[in-house]
Amino acid sequence: MSTHIGAAAGDIAPVVLLPGDPLRARWIAETFLDDVRCYTEVRGMLGFTGTWKDRPVSVQGSGMGQPSLGIYVHELFTEYDVQSVIRVGSCGALTDRLALRDVVVASGACTDSSMNRITFHGLDYAPVADFGLLRRAVEAAEQRGTDVHVGLLFSSDSFYASRPELTRRMVEYGVLAVEMEASALYTLAARHGRKALAICTVSDHIVTGEATSAAEREQTFGEMVEMALAALGD
Repeated sequence: MSTHIGAAAGDIAPVVLLPGDPLRARWIAETFLDDVRCYTEVRGMLGFTGTWKDRPVSVQGSGMGQPSLGIYVHELFTEYDVQSVIRVGSCGALTDRLALRDVVVASGACTDSSMNRITFHGLDYAPVADFGLLRRAVEAAEQRGTDVHVGLLFSSDSFYASRPELTRRMVEYGVLAVEMEASALYTLAARHGRKALAICTVSDHIVTGEATSAAEREQTFGEMVEMALAALGD
């Protein structure tokens, strides 16, 4: 039994959807999965397993930020032999190319975190998505007519940035939106030879100042969840 997840062996499916918010994890499980059971409530970070089209799927909250996500993803890979993780989260749009509630599929993730700098001794590692998951997610979006953008996310360690001008430099180099987890997810997947993808819905717009409510972020991001489930394949 792992330190932080605390589930028994066999409780977690080989494929996991990973929202940051544990209440969003509950909403996803109850809305999209059948035969749902809760396998952990440790530290309030809820985890559920159910079925989607008769296939076992788990949903696990990860908390906010790369250190928190790193704990849960590490344990999912090393203690529960999870093979694929898809982050379903929120992001802040950094460009007027995006609108509120648009969906971003992250082909790669830039970061200001020291986690990779420590791991790679100052080299700049480029964390990227699993191409198979990315391709299936985009194909599902196109079939549904969902407004989706494929490109770079910026995984920041600071929600309230002390140097916002540095984020503008990221935009000049094609970064679409900011969030706080994707870089660590992609790096850990590479380390353990697993598959990972981050799909994020624009919850607030850094350029226009628009924002969704907490309730909307928790319960109305269904498009990206359906994309994530489709990306898992048959």
